[in-house]
Amino acid sequence: MRRKDLKISSTEEIEAIIKQSNVCRLGLCDGDTPYVVPLNFGYEDGKFYFHSAAAGRKVDLLKANPKVCLEFDMELGLIKHEKACNWGFRYRSVIVTGHATVLNGLEEKVQAFNIIMKNYSDKDYTFPEKVVGNTFVFVVDAQEISGKQTDESTIVD
Repeated sequence: MRRKDLKISSTEEIEAIIKQSNVCRLGLCDGDTPYVVPLNFGYEDGKFYFHSAAAGRKVDLLKANPKVCLEFDMELGLIKHEKACNWGFRYRSVIVTGHATVLNGLEEKVQAFNIIMKNYSDKDYTFPEKVVGNTFVFVVDAQEISGKQTDESTIVD
């Protein structure tokens, strides 16, 4: 990171950003073309859990190349300025690079579903075996995590 003064080093702060995010953006490689898709997610014990339809571009790309990038952010407000080029946005963000592993077992998929639902609800759910069996589920193990925050000090006059 070029601006070390914007770096978030605290693991607790990074986890707080992840836990306050409702959407994760998943970055994949499609040959030499990047592909990003917003997803619901679950987070527990340093691992990120996702589900999707069993077929499609995202599934094909993950199977071909399990290296991924995740992005989480919190919007904190618009920065207004007299100079147009100094307008900006205050935010806190986390970038994760990692490796995706497909989950195939019924029990591990149900566990992933429960972790995902804990991110959005306190309620306990049951999942029909047929639905679980037909859903593509994967977990991302983080290899590198970095955090960044911006504020009015990012403006250079």
